[in-house]
Amino acid sequence: MSRLNVGNLFNENEDGAPVVSGISTFSSPNYFVPPSGSTAQRPSSPGEGMIRFNTDSGHLEYYTGTHWADVITNNNELGNQTLASDKSAQGTGTRALFFRGNTDGPTVNVNTIDYFTISTLGNAQDFGDDLTTDRQPGALASSTRALAAGRSSVSDTISFVTISSTGDGQDFANLVSATGGSPAGISNKTRGIFAGGIAPGVTAKMDYVTIASQGTNAEDFGDLNATRDSPFGCASSVRGIVAGGFTPSPGTKHASIDYITMSSTGNAQDFGDMTTGTDHACMASNSTRGVFGGGRAPGLVNTIEFITIASTGNAQDFGDLLQVRAMGGGAASSTRIVFAGGYNPSSPFNNFTNGAIECVEIATTGNSIGFGDLFQNRSQCRGSSNGHGGL
Repeated sequence: MSRLNVGNLFNENEDGAPVVSGISTFSSPNYFVPPSGSTAQRPSSPGEGMIRFNTDSGHLEYYTGTHWADVITNNNELGNQTLASDKSAQGTGTRALFFRGNTDGPTVNVNTIDYFTISTLGNAQDFGDDLTTDRQPGALASSTRALAAGRSSVSDTISFVTISSTGDGQDFANLVSATGGSPAGISNKTRGIFAGGIAPGVTAKMDYVTIASQGTNAEDFGDLNATRDSPFGCASSVRGIVAGGFTPSPGTKHASIDYITMSSTGNAQDFGDMTTGTDHACMASNSTRGVFGGGRAPGLVNTIEFITIASTGNAQDFGDLLQVRAMGGGAASSTRIVFAGGYNPSSPFNNFTNGAIECVEIATTGNSIGFGDLFQNRSQCRGSSNGHGGL
């Protein structure tokens, strides 16, 4: 790497040009290689407009004057688009969506879809209504499209929305077989996988779809290492993670973590274990680290744990949520994970469900902080985003 300090530049008309000062590495006339490093290696006193490559997230990022934000060029199924809009770009504009759930107890199901921008603290807004009024979906997303499938009443319907817009859910296609019980949803930029749930008994099955291919039904991916109702998961672009869940008979809460290779098909392999058997936790990831929080183990907990997706091994302690919660959802940008919704009998938001959103910074460890509130308080909802670690 070389330092380039230029006091002034002139063109052939000698009428001046911009001042260039900083560190740049030019490898050819056709591209440049910016300074790079991990999140922990960010400059301690950055200047507004600084650009670097983050080796943790795999993204270019720039300093806004208050925080680091991603610079993303998105390749989607409609062609190559540079997404400059705050509503559709990843990084500062990474949008989280939370699907369905129930309010005021388990009998009042809703089809609400909420959205908010992960980099900006504040309350969620109404996105639209999903195809069905039911709880316990699995949710996943590419950079442009979010899918939801599975429900408490058991269904094979998959719905989708376009993340950069707002509006109601539309019919995508069908699962291999009717599924309920909150399957885990994991995805990379092309493939989405719904894992576990009830079909109609507790199942180990995994169904996969090509997210860009509306109208094409899911196919069989393989089986998890255990039957899992209400597991949770995340993914890098290479590897998918499915953890926890429970089997009602003989009453087993799973501490095991499975992994799969996203681009292939086949049965899951053992990754490691959580600290304790847990179901209905919230989980999301960037490309490096998966973080899950809350859940039932068997009582409601506020613990947060993390794994390094590219390796195998047991989960480690991350910190604590602000409050116990279960049956909520998680979503991620390249730097932050949000936990939203869920059940908390002592919640200040109402007697049965939790509208609070909390967040953690993925590269660090520590307790969560308050973010805002969902548009509608509810439990048994699930979330995803257009900036998670699988993209």
